[in-house]
Amino acid sequence: MPSSTYLAGAVTVLAAVFALRRILNTKNYRFGLVQPTEERVLILGASSGLGRTLAKQYAARGAKVCAVARRSEPLAELAQECGDGCLPFVADLTDVADMEKLRELLLRQWGGLDTLHICAGVSAVQPVMALAGIKSGNEEDPDAGSVRSATEIAGRAVQGNFFGPLTAALMFIPMLKRTSPSPAILLVSSVAAIVPAPTRGLYAATKAASLLLFQSLAIEHPEIAFTCVLPATIEGNFRSSAVDAHLSQKIDETNKKGLKLEYVASRCADAVDEGLRGNIVLPWMPYAIAHHLYYILPSFIEKQARKKYNFTA
Repeated sequence: MPSSTYLAGAVTVLAAVFALRRILNTKNYRFGLVQPTEERVLILGASSGLGRTLAKQYAARGAKVCAVARRSEPLAELAQECGDGCLPFVADLTDVADMEKLRELLLRQWGGLDTLHICAGVSAVQPVMALAGIKSGNEEDPDAGSVRSATEIAGRAVQGNFFGPLTAALMFIPMLKRTSPSPAILLVSSVAAIVPAPTRGLYAATKAASLLLFQSLAIEHPEIAFTCVLPATIEGNFRSSAVDAHLSQKIDETNKKGLKLEYVASRCADAVDEGLRGNIVLPWMPYAIAHHLYYILPSFIEKQARKKYNFTA
C-alpha cells in the first residue's frame, strides 16, 4: 500500500502536467472560421441520453443539426423540440448503406459537414467469465457452446462500439475535409477505456479499441481536430443497451447518480469550439490520475476498482 505522501506527490505532479497540456493543446482554431449559427453538426446516437442533450444544445444556439438514431419516435420528438434547424434521420450507425444515404442527404441539404459527434454505443455489465456462464468461484471448464455464446455476445459489443465508429469515420472524414474550413470529430468514449474495472471488461475493451482507432486517425488527418471525451458513469438508462443484460436478473438500468447530461454535453460542445485535441476525462479527478497511477501502482488501482464495484474475486 503506497504512503499518503507518495500519492500526494504523484497527484501534484500529474495535476501540473494536465494543466500544461490544456494550455498547449488549445488552438481556438475555429474562431472566425465556423460561426455557431452556420455550423453543420451531425450527431450519431441522438435518440436519448447524451446525444439527445447535445442535439438540443446545438439547436438552441442556432446550428444546423442532423440527429441520427435507430428509433423513429424519439427522433420525431427531438425534432419538434429542436425546431426547424433539426434534421432527423433514422439509421443504424453500423449499417454501411444507411450511412451512405445519410452522407448523400447531408450533401444535398447542407452541401457538406463541419462537426461530427459520435455518441452511439452499447453497454456490457458482466464479468468476462460470466459471458460463458462461469460464476465467481467456479473453476469448471466451459463447454464449446458456452464459449461460442460468449463470443457472439462480444461480437455485438464490437459491432456497436467499434465497427459503428469505424464506419462513421470511413464515411464522413473525406466529406469533412473537403467541405469544412475547420472540420472536427468528437468521439464519446468512456473512462472505462483507460482505467480497468471489474464487470466492465467487454465494454472497456471495445471502447478502448475505438479510442485507439480515433487517436490514430488524428495522426493520419491532422487537418481535422479529433477530440475523445471519456466520461465516468452518466445519469440515464444507458445500461439498458447492455449486450449481456440477459445473463443477470438484477441490472439497475437507470442511473440517477452519474454525471449530469447537460454538463457532459456542454463539455463536448465546448471542447470542439475551443479546439481541444486528444483525451478529455470527466471528471478529471480521480480518473485521469487513476489512469496514470495504474502504470506506477497497478495493485492499488485494482484494489480500488474492486472496492468501487463491490466485486469479490
